[in-house]
Amino acid sequence: MSSATVTPREPKSEQEVLGTYRQMQSEMQGLIQNLTKIEMDRNEHRLVEETLTPLDPDRRAFRLVGGVLVERTVREVLPTVREHRGNLDIVVQNLKEKLDAKQKETA
Repeated sequence: MSSATVTPREPKSEQEVLGTYRQMQSEMQGLIQNLTKIEMDRNEHRLVEETLTPLDPDRRAFRLVGGVLVERTVREVLPTVREHRGNLDIVVQNLKEKLDAKQKETA
């Protein structure tokens, strides 16, 4: 049988605690900035989807792909926009979960 030795944690200095706290605050700020940017992208996708949905599927639609404006039809563009918005919804949810966990860790 092995004997486990438990070494007590050394108390951290006030500077170390403050540094850790500031680092965590900085990480939370970064998460909030990413979340805000992605939510804006998601809202743009939602607006495009709402705009394209009532249109004739054979109507021309333009889409920016890698910095190049490409001509397509609404029928071709709308499924892609919906898929991207769904992916952005998942990313937003994941970032919110990470932010909540970081806030609980900080508290």
